[in-house]
Amino acid sequence: MAQKMDAFSAALMADKREIIFAPTVYKFDTFAAMAEEFKLNERDVVLTNEFIYTPFMKDLGLKCQYVFQEKFGAGEPSEEMIQVMYDAIPYDSYDRVIAVGGGAIMDLCKLLGCKRPDTVHNLYFKRFPVQHEKDVIAIPTTCGTGSECTNISVAIVKDEKDGVLTGGETKLGLVSDDIIPNKVCLIPDLIKTLPYKPFACSAIDALVHATESFLSPHRKTMTSELFSEKAMDVILKGFKLIDEKGQDARFEYLDEFVTASFYAGIAFLKAGCGPVHGMSFPLGGTYHVAHGESNYMLFGAILDYYDEKNPDGEIMRFKELVARILGCEAKDAIPTLNALLQRILPLRPLRDCGFTEADFKAFPLSVEANQQRLMTNAYYPFDLEAEEAIYRKCF
Repeated sequence: MAQKMDAFSAALMADKREIIFAPTVYKFDTFAAMAEEFKLNERDVVLTNEFIYTPFMKDLGLKCQYVFQEKFGAGEPSEEMIQVMYDAIPYDSYDRVIAVGGGAIMDLCKLLGCKRPDTVHNLYFKRFPVQHEKDVIAIPTTCGTGSECTNISVAIVKDEKDGVLTGGETKLGLVSDDIIPNKVCLIPDLIKTLPYKPFACSAIDALVHATESFLSPHRKTMTSELFSEKAMDVILKGFKLIDEKGQDARFEYLDEFVTASFYAGIAFLKAGCGPVHGMSFPLGGTYHVAHGESNYMLFGAILDYYDEKNPDGEIMRFKELVARILGCEAKDAIPTLNALLQRILPLRPLRDCGFTEADFKAFPLSVEANQQRLMTNAYYPFDLEAEEAIYRKCF
């Protein structure tokens, strides 16, 4: 069963670079220390959330232009949200972009660092060039997306087929090395206010990044494997700690979770993500399920599919790694992992987010039309029937 490959995916496969790593990386104890290091001023636009600004920035008296993501709308970036952001932040009003937030803010700020497009839709459908023009400093406040160091910006866009709008929506990734932030600042202190569920979803998201990078059949390199293995090791040990000591145990391990998320971002920047992301994108685009949770909904079922189809390939090395960390036999690694994740965060079935009978056919068609960049990176190939079976298993 061969996975068809579009020209863009083929270009990614042909990229022979061992590692793509553009940012200069810093680690600070506080946001104040970072602000002093970079001399933040009135020509800096800081895109963040008010709930992050109030405890960490408000009392510093900085002259930056603070803009809250909430002003543009809730949830993940969309065509409409991005356009509202462009209108609210004139291009000539800033010299640097400071992204302080989760994956949505990272994705938005990558766009603020680039030349403004004629339309957001054309930008995401690759009809407008990506051109980096202003420095971006990325400061993550979750421990999952890895977006602070990646070359992708994801948005919910109006779906189209053969250039014609379908009336629906999907999630697309804009991929270009030109949108990689110039600098990354890791500040574990900023994660302290993250509620438990968003924390768990983001940490599971980082685990998915590391796993899909490790299993990447065409694009994995020795460097990406190194980072993905370390990310999985750190994250799973953190989950074991939470499982043993309770949810508050995460606070003693925040530095490790933030670092592991960053490692996973480095890993998938070159090795790429795969079908967990590809199949979750229409779920997030249609029902606005948070990215980490939508990945989690499909993760276990896709690992089971891989293990059924090719149990003795690279997934055997994955199972051996997981087994060493979780203290089980390799043959039990995937069930043991899924059980641990259930204790970290109970898994919602697809039916709970509004998934319908029609989606079993519609979603695979959307995946095949729009997510080949991800689906061609499958450890074992998918077709429409296999994708429908995964959705049904998770329903």
